[in-house]
Amino acid sequence: MIKAESFAEAVKKRGFGLWTGVPCSYLKPFINFVIDDPEQQYVAAANEGDAVAIAAGAQLGGLRAIAMFQNSGLGNAVNPLTSLTYTFQIPILLIVTLRGEPGGAPDEPQHKLMGEITERMLDLMEIPWEYFPDEADAVENALARAVSHMDIYRTPFAFVMRKGSVEPHKLRTRPQPRPQRCIAAAGRVDASESTRADYLRAVQSSVSDRDLIVATTGYTGRELYACDDRENQFYMIGSMGCASSLGLGLALSQPGRRVYVLDGDGALLMRMGTLATIGYQRPTNLVHILLDNHCHESTGGQSTVSHSVDFCAIAAACGYPDIHRIVNAGALRSLLREPPDMLRFIHAEMLQGVPEDLPRPSVTPEQVARRISAYLARIP
Repeated sequence: MIKAESFAEAVKKRGFGLWTGVPCSYLKPFINFVIDDPEQQYVAAANEGDAVAIAAGAQLGGLRAIAMFQNSGLGNAVNPLTSLTYTFQIPILLIVTLRGEPGGAPDEPQHKLMGEITERMLDLMEIPWEYFPDEADAVENALARAVSHMDIYRTPFAFVMRKGSVEPHKLRTRPQPRPQRCIAAAGRVDASESTRADYLRAVQSSVSDRDLIVATTGYTGRELYACDDRENQFYMIGSMGCASSLGLGLALSQPGRRVYVLDGDGALLMRMGTLATIGYQRPTNLVHILLDNHCHESTGGQSTVSHSVDFCAIAAACGYPDIHRIVNAGALRSLLREPPDMLRFIHAEMLQGVPEDLPRPSVTPEQVARRISAYLARIP
């Protein structure tokens, strides 16, 4: 058994500065220690997949990150682990607890099957792993192996944590309440007047050279590429619903840059819990733009349920301080001209329709990720 401090200090020395995840009793010492440590940051994710995407965003922004959660939530993380971190080659460190370990301590019945297949699931996802070090003198070597893999192969590495690996650590810090403070009313608006391309051009004409743009999966990324391919643009593929979490990680790791997340109604509905995480963190440099055409356009135009959802009211309830609802690209351009120093949510009603012969990006996902890292290094 080791102290939480011994592992936390060791990863800090190796450049890790952001921890995110979903609590587990096995992880409680780590979470408590990191929350108490002013030199590190813990972001409470709404689910395990969001934690992977937040960590990936931080890593993309140059800050090593750790995503940790119970193995019962590993299934929630499968999608971003296979279509985001693997596809874009974004290395993050995982700590997955081993509840329901065969032959281990008795546990709740819901952990039995996952306890039997956790290691096999990691193997299937081609994520190398080893058991979490439970002796202080084993920490450095274990971390060296993990970081070496991450640096060479640019994919995640996992520690599988058994019960009793870490000594208890009592939480001393109490979270500060962050009440809702919405300063902009978002009343009802008329029917949409602009296309997706209209909105994307408005964004591209408004961002500075230091800004970053994250486009959700589907036609949004493809149309953004078609409008103008730029080094500061991230085209999400797969990982549906994870664009806002990745944008949050980017915003936290790059506080001196403004990050624009171009979301979709279907994607946001899939992982709407992210709004609560972002609304609590409230990064002042994040602009969350929802392009809402009320359908899954890239899969045949099937309707989403966004017709009956008030996204602005949800964003306000989740803690977003600045909220707007618009129907045309001119209004978006006006809002982006002088963005406030606070988290902003913009619900943009959008016309359906896609340009003919819409191209797919010629840059590979790995190239997209690496050129953003190079861009961040070149333009401080």
